[in-house]
Amino acid sequence: MSFEFNQEALLEAVPGRCHRILLTGAAGNLGVVLRERLKRRADVVRVSDLVELGHAAPGEEVVHCDLADAAAVHELVRDVDVIVHFGGVSVERPFEQILPANIQGTFNVYEAARRHGVRRVVFASSNHVTGFYGQDEVIDASVRPRPDGYYGVSKAFGENLAQMYFDRYGIETVALRIGSSFPVAKDRRMLVTWLGYDDLEQLVCRAMFMPNVGHTVVYGVSANRDHWWCNAQAEHLGFLPVQSSEQFRAQVETLPPLDSNDPAVLYQGGAFTVQGPFGD
Repeated sequence: MSFEFNQEALLEAVPGRCHRILLTGAAGNLGVVLRERLKRRADVVRVSDLVELGHAAPGEEVVHCDLADAAAVHELVRDVDVIVHFGGVSVERPFEQILPANIQGTFNVYEAARRHGVRRVVFASSNHVTGFYGQDEVIDASVRPRPDGYYGVSKAFGENLAQMYFDRYGIETVALRIGSSFPVAKDRRMLVTWLGYDDLEQLVCRAMFMPNVGHTVVYGVSANRDHWWCNAQAEHLGFLPVQSSEQFRAQVETLPPLDSNDPAVLYQGGAFTVQGPFGD
């Protein structure tokens, strides 16, 4: 199945709607993008973050919530049909800053889902779960995790937690190992890892509504010319990206090339492989 992106085509290609979607991390870069787009898929979108979210728009519920607060998360998840979990620290930070939201918070989300009977979670994982693989390799979701920092470790934890909650409790998860989702591809690495917002929306919708996903891990990347990630193991999602980073290539290639020994050239995780040291 392939289609030129528009809302009608997406709704036809990925049918599905529910009463209430919970979007955590709604104030983040991608949360802001999804906050508006998910309204087409639910009667109510409950948006949550630790920071200010403004007033609730029509069809929204706004809930201020610290993901590290188990009792607050339990109430946050009440009466939702599907959780789109984009909350947490989204860059490399000291472990003490990663732990509350990314590790404790993700556990709290899954435990609340179990207690409330929520059967589907879309988990914003990251390509940084496998960031120490080389840029000369093509990998898939079956490879051993090689996180490139504490952030990547937290996302590997979330994927493993999701696997356990599926095996033990039957809660299905699609873990999105998101590449670089920005309005434009800003550098040579992003020409490979870029995920356009339309493709992000398609992927999240498929993750919410495609049946029998079990525990699926998929790389979130558009149809770029060059690739490091194979999604053959996630073909049942039917994700066919329609965007490409080629539109940015001419501009990016005007930038001075990096040294051949720069981690941003050697490793798929780029600069994340050398950020820190936070443990000194």
